[in-house]
Amino acid sequence: MNSTLVTEKNLSELLLINLSGNDKPGITAAITSMLANHRTNILDIGQALIHNMLTLGILVEIKTSTGMSSLLKDLLLYAHENHLSIKFTPIDQNHYASWQHEEGKPRYIISLLSRKITSEQMAALTRIVAEHGLTIDNITRLSGRPKLNEDKMSQSCVELSVRGNPKDSNQLQTEFLNAANALGMDIALQKDSLFRRNRRLVVFDMDSTLIQTEVIDELAELAGAGKAVKKITEDAMQGKLDFRQSLIERVNLLKGLPEEMLENVAKTLPLTEGVEKLIKNLQLLGYKTAIISGGFTYFGHVLQKLLGFDYVFANQLVLANGVLTGELQGDIIDGEKKAELLKHIAKTEGIRLEQTIAVGDGANDLPMLKTAGLGIAFRAKPLVKASIKQSISTIGLDGILYLLGIRDIETEPSN
Repeated sequence: MNSTLVTEKNLSELLLINLSGNDKPGITAAITSMLANHRTNILDIGQALIHNMLTLGILVEIKTSTGMSSLLKDLLLYAHENHLSIKFTPIDQNHYASWQHEEGKPRYIISLLSRKITSEQMAALTRIVAEHGLTIDNITRLSGRPKLNEDKMSQSCVELSVRGNPKDSNQLQTEFLNAANALGMDIALQKDSLFRRNRRLVVFDMDSTLIQTEVIDELAELAGAGKAVKKITEDAMQGKLDFRQSLIERVNLLKGLPEEMLENVAKTLPLTEGVEKLIKNLQLLGYKTAIISGGFTYFGHVLQKLLGFDYVFANQLVLANGVLTGELQGDIIDGEKKAELLKHIAKTEGIRLEQTIAVGDGANDLPMLKTAGLGIAFRAKPLVKASIKQSISTIGLDGILYLLGIRDIETEPSN
């Protein structure tokens, strides 16, 4: 211990106390009570628990030298009696002022999502963060405690709170995407702001987002035009074709399909993994939810009845004498219309755009994803993943809850 830690000329000293060891109830209470007895001010405090191993750090301001030796003896004795390691580090006031100044730097949340998080994934992520001059303040596990040798599909998420200015934001995003693709994980980057914790509206694309199929492709198979429609659909989702014109062409190929075929497809819509849990928890938290789809209202209303969406906007198929006419009724919902509808719902509900979330997979979702306060590319086409900072491909749709900072322990199961 530095004997010059406290002098008569300098009556205010800063001391960082680090404590670690096996956890048990009352450790933090005991330490802070000793600090209270010596009238110290707590300038910073952090605590973490990993597999019953405690790490506690407290930065305190000691106003006078009176009782300093007594305080340190009390802390050392308590640590010894409880088999804890303790370390004292004097902090220079100029260094503290510099640390305090860094509080004004931009802050970001980086989420790492995967079925199981590997050390290789974490090493790649943290290396990229360091190379771009970002400082990690906290790392928090949001997913539940993983079970060993689990057969069923699992999912994991850790959240990094970082600060600083990236050297090159576009390059950072590119490196995140490359690492994610190479190592089977998702990396989502968000600015840490008030709105991140105050979202109020979530809008979803339907086909290949809420459900694991493109309904128009299934209808085309039944109409005998499967190959032609599937090719047009894929080119449109990749951004190679104008969505509006491609939709008109595809719907025309459905002419004559009986309504009972639509009913059969509607009965067997394959829900995406995690969708029921996600919607249930969003509704419990008071979120408004909407479907904004380039698909069809016939199927959107089926999902609305099943899951309880507040709004459904999609394209309207025309039926006459029990069969499809090959036409659409009303405005076609393309990419630009999706963005307009997002704004419309937000205005109707009195919600700022910064408080909205949009989720989709195709090129026609990009205007909506870029308009929302948080756009999420879900199991998306390469063009979309490269354009949006938040992407989920390796786990279920309920992974969106992690991007909201919600831990597994706080959620309700889907059933």
